[in-house]
Amino acid sequence: MKRAARRRLAAVARLAGGFAAGLVFWIAFREPYERFLAAAAETVVRAAEHPAVTRLTASNGEILVERSDFPPSAPRPGLPAADVHFDFVLLAALSALDRRPLAARRVTAFLAGAAVLAGIHVMALLVEIRSLYATGLGEWSAARYGPLARTAWAGAFHFWQIAGRFAAPFAIWWFLRDEESEAPDRAGRSGRYGLRRRSRLKNR
Repeated sequence: MKRAARRRLAAVARLAGGFAAGLVFWIAFREPYERFLAAAAETVVRAAEHPAVTRLTASNGEILVERSDFPPSAPRPGLPAADVHFDFVLLAALSALDRRPLAARRVTAFLAGAAVLAGIHVMALLVEIRSLYATGLGEWSAARYGPLARTAWAGAFHFWQIAGRFAAPFAIWWFLRDEESEAPDRAGRSGRYGLRRRSRLKNR
């Protein structure tokens, strides 16, 4: 029981340490990462536009949405960037649950997971922009998107806000977790059980 309690305590400590390290990294690199997200999402959006009119800019924690066909006096919407990518901190915390999170193969797995999460962030930003276009620009939106399209884009965005941004890091961590990390404990328990059983048989 004491050993199990120590293992749980150590896991909690690693989780807290991973969260703290992820938060520090996120704060330090959020601005260049937001510029990357804006550039990547702009490329995807413009590839589907005819003509290509969308421009995205990262500024002061927002992704500013500009279109060349907006009236000059129209406000330029700003999307909160942290809503898209704060879940990186959750991925860092979960990855630290491994007993040897700094082992080379675990660091490699974490970097692979972070790369997958970055791709998901680009798609999430794309969905948010489409939701803005479909539902957030009043008459402009109503003239260009039908009821089905408005419902689909709004639903996709709300799914990301409510569940997707939390489920994504969990799913990535679950897929890349180290299933062998507890194997020695299981083997050790089996071995000790086997020794005790053989000892009892000999005593008989």
